[in-house]
Amino acid sequence: MNSADAKPLAITITTGEPAGVGPELTAAALRQARERWPSAHFTVLGDRDLLTARAGSEWPAAADIEHHALAAPAEAGKLNAANGRYVLGLLDAAIDGAVSGRFDAIVTAPLQKSTINDAGVPFTGHTEYLAERTNTPRVVMMLAGSGERPLRVALATTHLPLKDVSAALTIDGLVETLTIIDHDLRAHFGLCAPRILVTGLNPHAGENGYLGREEIDVITPALERARALGIDAPGPYPADTLFQPRYLKDADCVLAMFHDQGLPVLKYATFGEGINVTLGLPIIRTSVDHGTALDLAGTGRADPGSMIAAIDAAVTMARHKRHKRHERAA
Repeated sequence: MNSADAKPLAITITTGEPAGVGPELTAAALRQARERWPSAHFTVLGDRDLLTARAGSEWPAAADIEHHALAAPAEAGKLNAANGRYVLGLLDAAIDGAVSGRFDAIVTAPLQKSTINDAGVPFTGHTEYLAERTNTPRVVMMLAGSGERPLRVALATTHLPLKDVSAALTIDGLVETLTIIDHDLRAHFGLCAPRILVTGLNPHAGENGYLGREEIDVITPALERARALGIDAPGPYPADTLFQPRYLKDADCVLAMFHDQGLPVLKYATFGEGINVTLGLPIIRTSVDHGTALDLAGTGRADPGSMIAAIDAAVTMARHKRHKRHERAA
């Protein structure tokens, strides 16, 4: 075995909003680390006292804590804007470590956007912030389930008001998005020939222009250009009928046009075990598919299934990336 292959994968986890479930979910998931991820070493970013207090029992021996001090005491279930910059600092430390090569992948626990905004920092979400901090012009949000052939749904637009979605869709933008999805499914998921099904924007995919022309003027030309580049991207399909087993059985990913077109279906099918992956970055980032669950924080009742799945994905993606790098060097 190559010595580089034998080196443990370095995975870092940001524990997110201190009033939420992130700290306890991280501890619960990492109790499985030695058996489930023996090829990985974990560094957890957060306040040491908070993490050990919220672990429910002893902190998992398989994971190191890199201490970042809270700005103010944190109480489960009660937000405090004084800790908004603390949360952002955890994310900055993880990004810097991944960009420098110290970490092979980042897993993020949920944060509370309002707390960061209330701390005086404009913030729309993990996805947009990661793109800005890594100088990445376009990233793609993809949520995924688990299993041998998981349901994966990527988004052409992310956190936009519905009234702004149509104007945000362009031929060039959709081609770039499909190129990113195709590349990352090959590079990080080990898929040799990804098949990406693409939805329309309008009901019934526009009904040949009677219910909107975005399919005719933007989406179809983008798909034709993508296919000319060798990307297997059929569509546009009506979103209300696409999410059926007979269509999805041969698909590796669905590209939906906006947030609430694709994600309700994905979350209904996978909630509790789904993950969020940011495609197109120079680093690997996965996340849970749920929020801070303030009502469950500190109760011991929060389910770590999504955190376990996010760590699974981060380890798998990091392993694929390492193998690809060694293949290119050989």
